[in-house]
This record gives sequence, C-alpha cells and structure tokens, in this order.
Amino acid sequence: MAEPTTSVGATRKCRVNVINPNTTASMTEVIVGAARRAAGPGVEIVGRTSAFGAASIEGHYDEALSAVGVLKAVAEGEAQGCDAHVLACFGDPGLLAAREIATGPVIGIAEAAFRAASFVSTHFSVVTTLTRTKVIAEHLALVYGAERACRRVRAVDVAVLELDDPASNTRGLLVAECRRALEEDHVGALVLGCAGMADLAEDLSREFGAPVIDGVGAAVKFAEALVSLGLKTSKYGDLAHPLPKARTPF
Repeated sequence: MAEPTTSVGATRKCRVNVINPNTTASMTEVIVGAARRAAGPGVEIVGRTSAFGAASIEGHYDEALSAVGVLKAVAEGEAQGCDAHVLACFGDPGLLAAREIATGPVIGIAEAAFRAASFVSTHFSVVTTLTRTKVIAEHLALVYGAERACRRVRAVDVAVLELDDPASNTRGLLVAECRRALEEDHVGALVLGCAGMADLAEDLSREFGAPVIDGVGAAVKFAEALVSLGLKTSKYGDLAHPLPKARTPF
C-alpha cells in the first residue's frame, strides 16, 4: 500500500482520511489534490490507496472486492487518529460497514455530491465514465432519496484508467456530454460521477456558468463541517460497533 500523503494547515482543526478504494496510486494523487484544494485552513488531509481490490472500480464485482480494502483503510485511519473519513469512489463501496467501525463521520463522494447539488439546483444530472456503471449511480440516487432531483445519469464511455490519457479526449467528451445534459435534461447543476474526474470540476463550472460538482471536494467540506460541529457516527442502532465474534483478520 502507498504511504499516506498529508497536507497540514497552520492550526489543525481536523484530520480527514481520504481513501481511494482502488489500488491505483496515481489516481490517489488526483483525489488528494482535489481534497487539499477543498480543505479549509487547519484541515489535515491524509491520502490513502487501498491495499486490496481492483485497479479501477467499474462494476458490482469490483465494488464488492474494494469494500474489504476500504474497511482496512478506515481502520488504519482510526488508528492514526483521523477525525473523519472520505470514500473517494462514486459507488460509495462499503460505506455503511465503514460507519460501523468508525468513530467519526464517514462520507461517500456520491452521497456528498448529490446533497451538494440539491443545495444549489432543483435538478441535476450525473456524468460518469462507462455506460455499464450508470446503474450504480441510479441505484444510489434512490438509496439517498435523490431520485426526483437527479434527472438522468449519462456516460462518456471512457474507462477509469484512461481518464488521464490525452488520446481518450476525456475533457472534450465531458464538455459535450455536460452541454447535452444542460440543454436536454433541463437541469441547473451537473455531478461528475468519478473521483478520477475531480480535477475537472472547477474548469467545467467556469465554462458552463453552472455548478459542476466534484464529490471529493464536497465530501471533504461536509466532513470538515461535521467535525467542527462535534458530530460523530451514531453508535445506536445499526451503526453500532460490530458484534464481537470470530472473524478472519484483514
């Protein structure tokens, strides 16, 4: 597993464990960069690459594998004294399980992006990577109660590990699909449906004159706010710590 990367402000308010649930370290750097740009003064970002799972998460099987790595990374963050955790994959893999073992808030970037979009627009559309993954975002919109606000999930059909390849023309395809979403879906905001797109949100917002939301930045800001309010993950009900029993360790 890659060594954690850290950014520290003048006076630390909180330490946020930002987890890349896939095993590709170069994507972690993109994610950590977006997290650092969003973090307020005194917020420490600890970037972590999953030690277990797939190189990219592009389906239900990949998500299931990645959940184990996510839980291990959350446990490591807890041991390091992190105040909150961000799961930087748009499928929010292992989110509820992670909340069971965490003391502080655990925020998935899909949920964070949906919540943020609903604050700034009545309706929004999602633009993600592959068509086969659209159903995951659609399912999460239902789970999070955002199905009425989310007009449509679109895809540019660029694989996650090809997002930074100039030959893939990721930005050009995103611009075209985002423009179609604004014109055809009649939405006021757009959500980028992949952590690997995090570094494009600000530029696209300027281009369209409409909010384009990156879930990594939104999740970091929500984590920062919850920690500042002194809110932790509830240990009443289903998010209580796991029952003691024999388990195979990570």
